[in-house]
Amino acid sequence: MEYNIYFWILLATVVGLWLLDLVADVLNLRHMNAALPDGELADLYDAERYARSQEYTRERTRFAIASGAFDVAVFLAFWLCGGFGMLDGFVRTWLQHPVLQGLAFAGILSAGLGALSLPWSIYATFVLEEKYGFNRTTPATFVLDLIKGAALGAVLGGAAFAAVMAFFMYAGPWAWLYAWAAMVAAGALFAFVAPRFIMPLFFKFTPLPAGELSDRLHALCERLRFPVREMYVVDGSRRSSKANAFFTGFGSNRRIALFDTLIEEHPPEELEGILAHEIGHDKCLHMWKMAAVSVAQSFVMFWILSLFITSPQLQAALGIATPSVYAGLFAFALMYEPVGRLLAIGVTALSRRHEYEADAYAARGIGGPRPLMDALKRLSRKHLANLTPHPLAVLLRASHPPLAQRLAALGRLKAQ
Repeated sequence: MEYNIYFWILLATVVGLWLLDLVADVLNLRHMNAALPDGELADLYDAERYARSQEYTRERTRFAIASGAFDVAVFLAFWLCGGFGMLDGFVRTWLQHPVLQGLAFAGILSAGLGALSLPWSIYATFVLEEKYGFNRTTPATFVLDLIKGAALGAVLGGAAFAAVMAFFMYAGPWAWLYAWAAMVAAGALFAFVAPRFIMPLFFKFTPLPAGELSDRLHALCERLRFPVREMYVVDGSRRSSKANAFFTGFGSNRRIALFDTLIEEHPPEELEGILAHEIGHDKCLHMWKMAAVSVAQSFVMFWILSLFITSPQLQAALGIATPSVYAGLFAFALMYEPVGRLLAIGVTALSRRHEYEADAYAARGIGGPRPLMDALKRLSRKHLANLTPHPLAVLLRASHPPLAQRLAALGRLKAQ
């Protein structure tokens, strides 16, 4: 292992990002307020359930701190004890072709990471979520999801990794541009394929039964000029009592999906508000805007990757003596992480802005903000949401604004 400038950059990256997350978690815990909220949130919790929501936040945060510290400790031990160099030497003696070597290198690392994270995942599902009444996943479902997820990751992730390696090995000086274009095309294809072929591997989609709810939601779509081909009920209750809603597809192939837990918990007028919010994302072109941001980010990332992927000093910092494309990809991913996190702050800020815009569209579409406000409050109460997140935690992680701020924005629309 070479203790060069890249070694210290990588070490600072790993430790620095972990410390940043730790600070955000600690501040989030200290920012919690034991006093019951007032104003629009006054009727959200009674004293007992509010205390339970805070304890849920505390336990989840402590769990995140413990698992994060474990991950960093294992990574540093593996790295500093020469694990990457030994693994690279092993795959080189086992396989001859560099693409196969890279797939084996990445596959073994992924399998090891999965094995180490499995106990944490089991605890989160069957202890933490179970304690607060959210878990409905059976051991059989958990195992099947694990197997299917691993298989998809191996096939899709392996294909993407092999393609990027091949571009950088054989496509010359413009390899980064070809790799970027291929990944953008693959992402676009995945957006079309996933709802029809991948999501059904994990969830059962049943057509929304005819009746009052179906009539009201179809009427809302017609009123908002939102062509929808099908509406489905998703069996989310097989895994969690938490609720969600989304739409997939493009143009006349749009499909609306409502979790069965959402339908069970909300009256029709609130479901209209939730659906109008999802339609608002489409009408405000949020999906396209986020896709454009993602494409631009990946363009910059692949260009920077082209500058470092063949650097022997960067790979030597990981303890890899013989440079390779696959080792360069992995080393670059580590070094790029601070840039990715910085860009993510901008993306989550844009996402929060989109939520406000979709809320405003929904309020206009259903004739007022109250049904959506009630739906948001009911969802937060059901999910034991933290009402007082620290601004740093919001800045770093939150794709949605805090509930109090969303309700205040909707309230201002009502006042107008």
